[in-house]
Amino acid sequence: MNEVTAEEVEKFLDSNIGFAKQYCNLRYRAKVISDLLGAKEAAVDFSNYHSLNSVEESEIIFDLLRDFQENLQAEKGIFNIMKKLCFLLQADCMSLFMYRTRNGIAELATRLFNVCKDAVFEDCLVMPEGEIVFPLDMGVVGHVAHAKKIVNVPNTKEDEHFCDFVDNLTEYETKSILASPIMNGKDVVAVIMAVNKVDGPHFTKRDEEILLKYLNFANLVMKVFHLSYLHNCETRRGQILLWSGSKVFEELTDIERQFHKVLYTVRAFLNCDRYSVGLLDMTKQKILLWSGSKVFEELTDIERQFHKVLYTVRAFLNCDRYSVGLLDMTKQKILLKYLNFANLVMKVFHLSYLHNCETRRGQILLWSGSKVFEELTDIERQFHKVLYTVRAFLNCDRYSVGLLDMTKQKEINFYKVIDYILHGKEDIKVIPNPPPDHWALVSGLPTYVAQHGLICNIMNAPAEDFFAFQREPLDESGWMIRNVLSMPIVNKKEEIVGVATFYNRKDGKPFDEMDETLMESLTQFLGWSLLNSDTYESMNRLENRKDIFQDIVKYHVKCDNEEIQKILKTREVYGKEPWDCEEEELSEILRQELPDAEQYEINKFHFSDLPLTELELVKCGIQMYYELKVVDKFHIPQEALVRFMYSLSKGYRKITYHNWRHGFNVGQTMFSLLVTGKLKRYFTDLEALAMVTAAFCHDIDHRGTNNLYQMKSQNPLAKLHGSSILERHHLEFGKTLLRDENLNIFRNLSRRQHEHAIHMMDIAIIATDLALYFKKRAMFQKIVDQSKTYESPEEWTQYMMLEQTRKEIVMAMMMTACDLSAITKPWEVQSKVALLVAAEFWEQGDLERTVLQQNPIPMMDRNKADELPKLQVGFIDFVCTFVYKEFSRFHEETTPMLDGITNNRKEWKALADEYDAKVKALEEEKQQEQATKQAASGNEPGDTPTSRSCCIQ
Repeated sequence: MNEVTAEEVEKFLDSNIGFAKQYCNLRYRAKVISDLLGAKEAAVDFSNYHSLNSVEESEIIFDLLRDFQENLQAEKGIFNIMKKLCFLLQADCMSLFMYRTRNGIAELATRLFNVCKDAVFEDCLVMPEGEIVFPLDMGVVGHVAHAKKIVNVPNTKEDEHFCDFVDNLTEYETKSILASPIMNGKDVVAVIMAVNKVDGPHFTKRDEEILLKYLNFANLVMKVFHLSYLHNCETRRGQILLWSGSKVFEELTDIERQFHKVLYTVRAFLNCDRYSVGLLDMTKQKILLWSGSKVFEELTDIERQFHKVLYTVRAFLNCDRYSVGLLDMTKQKILLKYLNFANLVMKVFHLSYLHNCETRRGQILLWSGSKVFEELTDIERQFHKVLYTVRAFLNCDRYSVGLLDMTKQKEINFYKVIDYILHGKEDIKVIPNPPPDHWALVSGLPTYVAQHGLICNIMNAPAEDFFAFQREPLDESGWMIRNVLSMPIVNKKEEIVGVATFYNRKDGKPFDEMDETLMESLTQFLGWSLLNSDTYESMNRLENRKDIFQDIVKYHVKCDNEEIQKILKTREVYGKEPWDCEEEELSEILRQELPDAEQYEINKFHFSDLPLTELELVKCGIQMYYELKVVDKFHIPQEALVRFMYSLSKGYRKITYHNWRHGFNVGQTMFSLLVTGKLKRYFTDLEALAMVTAAFCHDIDHRGTNNLYQMKSQNPLAKLHGSSILERHHLEFGKTLLRDENLNIFRNLSRRQHEHAIHMMDIAIIATDLALYFKKRAMFQKIVDQSKTYESPEEWTQYMMLEQTRKEIVMAMMMTACDLSAITKPWEVQSKVALLVAAEFWEQGDLERTVLQQNPIPMMDRNKADELPKLQVGFIDFVCTFVYKEFSRFHEETTPMLDGITNNRKEWKALADEYDAKVKALEEEKQQEQATKQAASGNEPGDTPTSRSCCIQ
């Protein structure tokens, strides 16, 4: 048989294309692909730029697949793709810019820079401290990220988006650019940029197609590694929540109740229609190893073994039918090669699945923890337990927690800092009352976070300008602050109660968005752990309030329907109840019943309440609201106004001095300062309404004893209020009356007006604590001095009206002037009132002797009553004179008060001198009597007296 020549075979194959294709696929295609997949590197010459044939391009594609399968580093995978693209695009170099968000601002940062076809990975990888950052409104890369589409710039000099910042930095000239975003769904993950076409003036449409085609690999790499990263973060997050919960669960007791609470809480995340929990009887243990028992019965026949195992567990497979196909192992080699693709697909979807599972797991643990923390008590112990337990998952060298003093709402004051050291030897430091220059606070970052409630991520702390971090080592270990993540701790009332700050991510990189999410989850736990301490504190407050209000009920009741008829005589005039009358009808009655302001001199500083009855004082107090013109302006219900004032008079106890007469006198003096003293010009009508109301309420339910006595006697008031004990009680009692619908004179104010009025009352009543008065004297004196620098009263008034703090300081001093105003009354009034004050003090002194078994101070010792004039002079000099002297400088219209106190001091001084003279005369007389007795006994002044009981023989 003649041999077939190559030409004949080629001719036959050309004429029988179908047969040639079938023969090639059957005999050669699998081997070629297998060889390609099995090769270690692409058989392509990258030394010189040249056009590629289809085989070489296939080599490159398979090389990328192999690299992706073996490489575990995202940056290295992208680097290899960029090297190939540099060759395919014939670009001088390429760069990768990663998209990120820092403190809410989107930006692009270099991750791989100056990648060429012969580049080395380590030379192109950009570390965090050397990265170049572009905001989205700068440069071509920013424009690409913003537009989310490929951009081809033929000539950079003619492009409006081009920025030569990097060129100036690297001394490189960029002529043409081809850039494209790397997307993850609709989100930009990065921007890849090719620079300067080597064999042409600019990049072509063909180059754009090549770039987009190979970006599929980059998208795949970024997606896989992003999912892997998210999975790791969610795993850490889940571990933190799980470990925190495990510690919390140690203190729980009722398993059924806890199962219900946790499962009901997390029902939204369980992704099922229904669930049930079966609780096992642990006294009867059973081991069910159906599959294992069947597997080990037969170790030889795989078909029989598959049948036996699957048949045994059929009840648990949850399907109608199943089958198992056994492969021909002769095809194993080809199969294993193609499994690389299957592995790739499975890896992507497996990571995606793990990420979703960990996210749900984290949410379940998070919600479970929120319920668990409801039963915790000690905030510091709980913070320690949670943070110490999860320290291994925080991925930082050190972290600190600053706890805010919630009693000072307008100030940022950290009362404690807990410092957790994780680098080197682990340690925990607790710093109570940390100084402002403590290293954890000195930068100002915790204070800023507490003020604004923002998460702050500082990438390079030593280069930070806004916050002053320490640039030298903090301790002997040489530890320095490199990057910082700080976030607020918020309780369930959405109040910032502390700040958690994390320092130095362990891998040297800055903290990223996932770190923020992770740490935020932790701070949520910390915020929730405050709930129990709040509950515990609320419980104590409620207990104390119960004791207090039980005491209140014995003394105080609201103005009833019979008592109101003493002023609002609606039954006598109209034959109906006040609530059935119109406001005009009530106004008509009050015009007849209320006293004339001029006749009763309720706007005079020398006003005296002694000639008037308590009911007349109530009427005078109501009249002041009409004189201020606030009744009509703020639509105060007149029935509520009458009931409120009458209830105030009943709210004051029938004690010696701090009774309704004193409360009214303070309100009358406040009214006089506003009207006669011309201080009203600094305050709005609403503020004047609040100030007069506060003055009337300022000592309601006074017990006749001072704050110190409440503390010594362990009164519930002292347990409820830590400072300004009685003042806070008076304030709460006044606000309790105002919360009653029938007594609420603020009923028709808007929400903002009501809040401002209550705020002014808070400041005014608390200001009557003399301990606070001494602290504010210097501030008030500064305001008075400043007022003298203004030429016109109008300019000064405008300046005062601009700053609420200055107004509040003036108001606080006005309250003190009102509270002490009895010392400024005419002598015939002041002398009587001083005896009432002294009598109440002596009553407290008696209680200290009998109840507390203590000796009272001289002011409260009735055995030293003769020293009252001397004590009054000292009280005037060291407490009272300052406020009235400064007010007379501030407003000359208040000078009558200074004149009154000056005159009273002379009177008390005369009495004190008279008392001193009598004491001196008595001492001289006593000495004279002793001298006379000695002379009568025959002893000279210098002789030694003899003993009456013994003698020397």
